[in-house]
Amino acid sequence: MGRLLSSYKMYVFIALGIIAALGALWWSLSGETPTNSLLTTQSANGGVPGDKELVDTLLQLRAVSLSGTIFLDPSFMILRDFGTQIVPEPVGRPNPFLPLTSRPTSTKAAGTLLFTPPRR
Repeated sequence: MGRLLSSYKMYVFIALGIIAALGALWWSLSGETPTNSLLTTQSANGGVPGDKELVDTLLQLRAVSLSGTIFLDPSFMILRDFGTQIVPEPVGRPNPFLPLTSRPTSTKAAGTLLFTPPRR
């Protein structure tokens, strides 16, 4: 039985390869054609058709005036910030990737070193 499978193994792999190649060929050839053309049309006045709406919107935005009176409104003044305060932390070493120095740091017990100098 095992000998039968080993003799047909190569044929099975070749058949799977042909099926995969035919599937890839069919998929690549039957793809949808792009609906957008690389060419664009221009209107008679020389602009792109969507420019008029954009210009109208920009003209409406130009008419908007912003003043600071909203910040003086009592309803704005009663708003509170419920954000978390950021507590300042001590700054670490300038380059944390450098090896630790051989500077001894003593603990509460006299004579005990946390870092010992490297042996040479």
